[in-house]
Amino acid sequence: MIWNDLDLKNIWHPFTPWQAQAPLFIESASGVHLHAADGRKIIDGISSWWVNIHGHAHPSIAKAIGEQAAKLEHVIFAGFTHEPAIALATDLLKLLPDQEKIFFSDNGSTAVEAALKLALQYWKNKGASRTKIVALRGAYHGDTFGAMSVGERGLFTKPFQDLLFSAEHIPPPSEGSAEAHENVFTEEVAAFIYEPLVQAADGMKMHSPEGLDKMVARAKEKNIIVIADEVFTGFFRTGKFTAGEYLTQSPDLIALSKGVTGGFLPLGVTACNAKIAEAFRTPDFEKTFFHGHSYTANPLACAAANVSLKLLFEKKCQESIALIANLHRDFAQQIGRHEKVKEVRSLGTIFALEIKTEGGYSASVRNTIYNYFLERDILLRPLGNIIYILPPYCITREELTRIYKAIEDFLNSKMC
Repeated sequence: MIWNDLDLKNIWHPFTPWQAQAPLFIESASGVHLHAADGRKIIDGISSWWVNIHGHAHPSIAKAIGEQAAKLEHVIFAGFTHEPAIALATDLLKLLPDQEKIFFSDNGSTAVEAALKLALQYWKNKGASRTKIVALRGAYHGDTFGAMSVGERGLFTKPFQDLLFSAEHIPPPSEGSAEAHENVFTEEVAAFIYEPLVQAADGMKMHSPEGLDKMVARAKEKNIIVIADEVFTGFFRTGKFTAGEYLTQSPDLIALSKGVTGGFLPLGVTACNAKIAEAFRTPDFEKTFFHGHSYTANPLACAAANVSLKLLFEKKCQESIALIANLHRDFAQQIGRHEKVKEVRSLGTIFALEIKTEGGYSASVRNTIYNYFLERDILLRPLGNIIYILPPYCITREELTRIYKAIEDFLNSKMC
């Protein structure tokens, strides 16, 4: 196929070795299905890297983008504004705990990057010298340099190891008591960043809200800026609008992206509370937050996000989120007894199963799992020996059951 030939010749794909086979050409998509050029109809069991929360080509979002494109496709956001951004910021602040301002960027990495820079400049603006960052072990916060620096050192960061700034990584609350971290949260620490409840890239590992709550509370006792990276966990992925709603403690900064536009366009959001905002509310020009992106608050992306947000709270969507959570929970109880299963984890619309075999992101079993399901027209992208399901909210009981059955068949096969 000529398109695949041109792709292999001209395009550099993410997280993909150059020796890899030609990518699958997708002509269109609708709902939970990807329509391939060879006629195959593939269930997107991971919402295309966790972003298409309403499924593909949702007509309401597509219509909103078209209408906005004919009106205002983009405008510089320094010194100018527009209705889609104002509406989105206003609605998000109603939903996020104790937040006062919204800063827009392009994606999850930049949302985290902005949060880190805001936290560090907060202390500079206050005339204090606090630069130490504390993060959780196994963390993944993005691929920009600041985001990499607070993430786990490993395969993704190895080529840049000597260029990353120092961060102290502590065990998540599931691996130790919150009290064991008390000596880490000192007055030298500028910020504590965490993925609430689920560390996605680390294998959908989950930790308790109670333990995390204690850690956040301890950090706040020392006046440490607390950053919740909700890029993955936001927009009802865990069953609540943000995973932070399972906690009693609220963060100073929240990073959002992924599902914010329903998977239509890139957009990052960094929310901050009054404490952070106050340090920048000054006529002193040098205390300005000198950070921005050419496509900050792009009207098309904001228009998509506004419709996506409305869809999330419709009865049909909420019922589907609850159905997925219940089905995941039931399947976890059933499949967890399988002799080849090491552990099963489930929270809201997130399901993860760890096979009793060699682990790690680069484990050879990963390709076996990926190809097995793709040959059966199901897109699952395992994290090493961990199979996870993260479906669009429009998935039906029958479609989800088909994925469960394929997982069970794989576990019973000689390939596993």
